[in-house]
Amino acid sequence: MKSMGKTLLRKALMDKLTPEELENVNKSFDIIGDIAVVRISPKLKHKEAIIAEMLVGIHRNVKTVLNQISPVKSDFRLRRLEWVWGEKKVKTIHKEYGCFYKVDLAEVYFSPRLSYERMRIARLVNQGEVVVNMFAGVGCFSIMIAKYSEASRVYSIDLNPKAVQLMSENISLNKVEGRVDAILGDAWKIIETKFRGKADRVLMPLPVKAFEYLDIALIALRSMGGIIHYYDFIHVKKGEKPEKEIIEKIKEKMNRMHIRFEVVSSRVVRTIGPNWFQVVLDLKVGL
Repeated sequence: MKSMGKTLLRKALMDKLTPEELENVNKSFDIIGDIAVVRISPKLKHKEAIIAEMLVGIHRNVKTVLNQISPVKSDFRLRRLEWVWGEKKVKTIHKEYGCFYKVDLAEVYFSPRLSYERMRIARLVNQGEVVVNMFAGVGCFSIMIAKYSEASRVYSIDLNPKAVQLMSENISLNKVEGRVDAILGDAWKIIETKFRGKADRVLMPLPVKAFEYLDIALIALRSMGGIIHYYDFIHVKKGEKPEKEIIEKIKEKMNRMHIRFEVVSSRVVRTIGPNWFQVVLDLKVGL
């Protein structure tokens, strides 16, 4: 549906932009609740209102269009957004698979492109499991696990105070109080002091820090081991398999640490640029 929307947008703009201008139209955009986040080339600044109006014509639930004018950066994973069209707001409620998430796009990171991945993980969680989500954001993975599995507890950690505040609100909004705990702080310090040997399953949905924090994820697992969902970014040459490159990277580190493990499954989560990919490995660890 989303890719169809992108195709329709380019088609709708054919009568509004020159062929040269059409070449500069970004093929991707995100719809988060009733806000559309697009990347409009500086070369099309004079046409941004037209682009926004065509997008809204296709996606009639959209009330606001924002232009992303910087990459995602900083420990809080923030991006600079510029108002283009509609209501001047950055807050909305996003719905997926029956879960509702309050987000503030100026203060927290959120990607609707991970919706399938969130449900995939939720369906893997077994009855009675204790889950530690090391980089929880506004609680999307954690809340979906609570709604669609019989996990006994999901400990959800994030460094961003605004994300943890929204996570707490989302826990109440989705009626999963008592099963999901919103915890403010650095995952390394929190696990070291509170969750050593407590987890059956650990989530690491922050690719830029996952490799560095793998050591502490292993410490969070119970003495008999468990599952780690490891996310990473990789750039590969044409024809190379992104999953293979990440597996080799992890193998080298785990072997140095003398950790027994197997890759239960691996997949490309999404493409993030030319030959750049986000990959997830489901690791079964036996300590």
